[in-house]
Amino acid sequence: MTRQFDLVVFDWDGTLMDSEAKIVRCMQAAAHDLQIPDPGVAAIRDIIGLGLSEAMQILFPGSSAGDQGQLVDRYRRHFLELDNTAMPLFPGVAAGLAQLADQGYMLAVATGKARRGLNRVLDETGMRHLFVTSRCADETLSKPHPQMLEEILDQTGVESGRALMVGDTVYDMQMAQNARIAGLGVSYGVHARERLLECGALACVDSFREVCAWVE
Repeated sequence: MTRQFDLVVFDWDGTLMDSEAKIVRCMQAAAHDLQIPDPGVAAIRDIIGLGLSEAMQILFPGSSAGDQGQLVDRYRRHFLELDNTAMPLFPGVAAGLAQLADQGYMLAVATGKARRGLNRVLDETGMRHLFVTSRCADETLSKPHPQMLEEILDQTGVESGRALMVGDTVYDMQMAQNARIAGLGVSYGVHARERLLECGALACVDSFREVCAWVE
């Protein structure tokens, strides 16, 4: 069978790692630190995948730029230093990524995380060697702008038609469309299957094992 894709780009939070609970807790803690009203779990879940600056603008629209900057700083402090909420990889991720790499697929990451945070989880999971490149929200424009994917395509030399974006949010699917590459949604993250399909996902699968089967 002819291979359809040469490059598979993965979102991180909600696609490879189950970090939703920690993100929500740290965002709530940042708001509490500054005595700003908690935006609520549903609102926080909805912005997962965006860069922190963009997320703060949506969650705290009435706050000043200075307060939003402090919120970013407090969130990062909780996420990187203070909060110990577990963030396991989703079932099948470690073995599935290794299998795809062994089969000759180039793998990359496009994430709303900052570079410091991504480097930390790449090292903690021992998976850095599986990815040929990665892009973070503090290095490029945030999703759904296509810059992350465009830079990954430029670096790898892969044409847009030979690349696939895998993610759990509408921001991932919109970014893929904006970069003119295919998108595959996963239903086990933060955004519902219907939203992913409405945003152009070719399909939406229910586990990481199904991701690998779909790619292959």
